[in-house]
Amino acid sequence: MILNRLDSAERLERMHPGFEAGFRFLRRVDLDQLPQGRHEIDGPKLYAVVIRGQGRGKDRAKLEVHRRYIDVQYSVMSPDLIGWKATGGCRNPEQPFNEEKDIQHFLDTPDSWITVPAGCFGIFFPEDAHAPQAAEGAIHKVVVKVAIDWAE
Repeated sequence: MILNRLDSAERLERMHPGFEAGFRFLRRVDLDQLPQGRHEIDGPKLYAVVIRGQGRGKDRAKLEVHRRYIDVQYSVMSPDLIGWKATGGCRNPEQPFNEEKDIQHFLDTPDSWITVPAGCFGIFFPEDAHAPQAAEGAIHKVVVKVAIDWAE
């Protein structure tokens, strides 16, 4: 897991071929005006999901893991609170892994909670189980989904 400010993301762009275009999308001047839902960046290998709504709170936020995508979770206008636990430490799956949706939820408790302030992002790899949208109150965020296998 990586936590950083968007204005410091340039040095991370070399970590993965999709990060440069993903961070470029997050730097759009109209980002805060984009409608909720999915926005294509580079087909199925790179897309963004705009989320607006109420946070779930710690008690209702569930740990989730992905196998095919890295999540770049960017807080646009308000902070988000995200739980974290190493995927290898998750022992209580809520359901089997959903290959089509690339997600599995766990009933385990996060080992730590990370506040992602407005203007900042968290990068969650498959090794990082995360419980997003745990903040109380309104949330406005963009999740950039970056395919691990860039040839997809």
